[in-house]
Amino acid sequence: MAQPGVGLLALTPTKGERTMILDRFAMTGTVAIVTGAGRGIGAATAIALAEAGADVVISARTADQLGEVAEQVAAVGRRAVVVAADLSDLDAVAGLVDQTRDAYGRLDLVVNNVGGAMPRPFMDTSPGRLEQAFHFNVSTAHALLRPAVPLMLEGDGGSVVNISSAMGRMAGRGYLAYGTAKGALAHYTRLAAADLSPRIRVNAIAVGSVATSALDIVMQTDELRLALESGTPLKRIGDPADIASAVIYLASEAGSYITGKILEVDGGIQSPNLDMGLPDV
Repeated sequence: MAQPGVGLLALTPTKGERTMILDRFAMTGTVAIVTGAGRGIGAATAIALAEAGADVVISARTADQLGEVAEQVAAVGRRAVVVAADLSDLDAVAGLVDQTRDAYGRLDLVVNNVGGAMPRPFMDTSPGRLEQAFHFNVSTAHALLRPAVPLMLEGDGGSVVNISSAMGRMAGRGYLAYGTAKGALAHYTRLAAADLSPRIRVNAIAVGSVATSALDIVMQTDELRLALESGTPLKRIGDPADIASAVIYLASEAGSYITGKILEVDGGIQSPNLDMGLPDV
């Protein structure tokens, strides 16, 4: 049997055959669901998984963006099922599992990438905004994972990678809703890992500043971009491929001895690397 949480990833060599280290990063024969996959980290992750040998179910709001990602998946010889949906709808999120079963008959990996919340000053963050952030970042992950577990267990188990944020562990003005929700997602990861071990591994990535649409204003303003870079020990803004690489590591045989952990992929920051300039209350 394959290692727990790896699906078909365990490559058992025959007598006289040696498994190379790169084989441990292969995703051949596996099936993954990636949410928020129309652009940015989700798109890069779906394409990276296909390059590693996985077939994917990709979902986001915008069908055109998903179609472009599906074309890139097909270009490397893998299959993508496109599901355009509002993933703030928990029924729509859960429905991705049925569509995965119908298309592939198996599920090995869930990447909970959908999420986010706009920065706001403390007094502008209503209880409703806080609840909305929790819903979009945590409830959606649980709504997908709960029906995904039985399908994973029909096979050799599976792996889950939740996309959290460095703001889930750091304090910075303006991030009350976002940071609270991402901190909750990080601890959800630890708790779910305990509940689902040993057959399903659950890990998360605490993402730093990455060049996605969420940073468009920063990337287009030299002063803000340079401030962000100078506040990062590695002196650059992350690329979506940096996060996709970490997903491959955690989801593949290479990460088969890891569960309940938060992998920090953030350029080395220990505090927020951009001051939003919010005044004292």
